[in-house]
Amino acid sequence: VKPMSLASIACGCDGLIIETHHKPEEALCDGAQSLYPSQLSELLIEADKIANVVNKNLNLSIKV
Repeated sequence: VKPMSLASIACGCDGLIIETHHKPEEALCDGAQSLYPSQLSELLIEADKIANVVNKNLNLSIKV
């Protein structure tokens, strides 16, 4: 998830959908592609750096 997300931002994508779960191994669906919340935080820090280079802004919309 992380490498593809960062590459997508570098290529100029306009949106990503990233699933998170406190226990991905227990998720009812898509657990294998879910990130732990701490992993999402790390991803967003790196994504923001890349977005700035390609003149994009991270507008976060978090749904629970």
